[in-house]
Amino acid sequence: MQTDTERCVRAVRSKDARFDGWFFTAVLTTRIYCRPSCPVVPPKARNMTFYPSAAACQQAGFRACKRCRPDTSPGSPEWNSRADSVARAMRLIQDGVVDREGVPGLASRLGYSPRQIERQLLAELGAGPLALARSQRAQTARVLIETTGLPMAEVAFAAGFSSVRTFNDTVREVFAHAPGELRARAARGARPTGAAPGVIALRLPYRAPLTPGNLFGHLAATAVPSVEEWREGAYRRTLTLPHGHGIVALAPRAGHIDCRLSLTDPRDLTQAISRCRRLLDLDADPVAVDEELRADPLLAPLVDAAPGRRVPRTVDAAEFAVRAVLGQQVSTAAARTHAARLVRAHGVPVEDPEGGLTHLFPTSEALAGLDPGTLALPRSRRATLTGLVSALADGSLHLGEGADWERSRAELAALPGFGPWTVEVIAMRALGDPDAFLPTDLGIRRAAEQLGLPATPAALTARAARWRPWRAYAVQYLWTVDDHPINHLPA
Repeated sequence: MQTDTERCVRAVRSKDARFDGWFFTAVLTTRIYCRPSCPVVPPKARNMTFYPSAAACQQAGFRACKRCRPDTSPGSPEWNSRADSVARAMRLIQDGVVDREGVPGLASRLGYSPRQIERQLLAELGAGPLALARSQRAQTARVLIETTGLPMAEVAFAAGFSSVRTFNDTVREVFAHAPGELRARAARGARPTGAAPGVIALRLPYRAPLTPGNLFGHLAATAVPSVEEWREGAYRRTLTLPHGHGIVALAPRAGHIDCRLSLTDPRDLTQAISRCRRLLDLDADPVAVDEELRADPLLAPLVDAAPGRRVPRTVDAAEFAVRAVLGQQVSTAAARTHAARLVRAHGVPVEDPEGGLTHLFPTSEALAGLDPGTLALPRSRRATLTGLVSALADGSLHLGEGADWERSRAELAALPGFGPWTVEVIAMRALGDPDAFLPTDLGIRRAAEQLGLPATPAALTARAARWRPWRAYAVQYLWTVDDHPINHLPA
């Protein structure tokens, strides 16, 4: 979009927040870059230039605006709606792969050479993987500086910097303030958060509108006891992270999601934020999605009734795949019961001073050695579950942020006991494919009957072609036809 100068100028002059994260405005006279909705008086068009990423702005010598905080913009929706190598690379960078494994590790996950990845990212984003990771480290550092009392040296290493000097130089360059000055400014303008000691409190931005009912209602209705809970208006769950574990509480607020994180290792902050945003589908562009779905007369009333529905996703693709198998052909309550038994038997215990969370969901490696005879499941589903965890543990099944959606579908379909519903629900919620569709789902079939849509899966799939590439969002609207707890915030 940043190549369409006229369109970008119009967005800046109208201060349209829908374009935040799509592109960034760099002002040639002040050497500052802003989000499109920056509240200051827009500069003259001849003084504006546009970049596809904050990292590209920083590489060109611009610093972040102190008024609009472009580092707090929602992410570009492109990375969640595409499956090409650039989008997969961006999802992996957001999950901290470059910090943990370097550019060679990123390239090997994608099946390309480091030079090819560098070239592709430079062509589309104006910055290579190291610059993009550096920009993300700066954002993480700012969150730690402003929301914790950690010594600056600990902040530097927790944010992923290799030295305190690099940390200081980067923060000064990007934000035009030394780390100590950022902390002092934050302290002067701080409001009471009510956060417990050791808890990082922050806001997760999103593009309006957002209907929280189906998003948090779905997560609460399907919550696995001991791992997830709904408490005092917030969805809470445990997180398995690269350097330790954490507990997060997410609550919907006007204009943002209130996020409170308790981490055993602050180095996991970037990954925790990325996974929470992915869980809640916060980088989606609801205006574009709803406009496309509203064009269908049968869906238009559902969209108009509660626009901005998101696809509830997951913080761990392997975990969701296991849960999808446990939920085959049983009720939501039965699926929760089966998952809770698995958690108590194989999950790692954790302490939660603020609530009732007691375990981490067991990893694929922990489940790979389980005795199928101990599972209270039909024999066929035991075989399905053991085949899944074996494939996850030995690496023959690829899920997660950098997965190729079609390749993963094929790998899932090759496993015993995986039919179209299981493959597509994993594609929708674990892989994040916005075009995944569930024509055999019971809730979709009921909605089709009431709305006058075709009854057979093949005919319904053909009719749903007009909803592409947003069929996963159409599923969220179709589910509202049936009065189910997944559509409502818990009391």
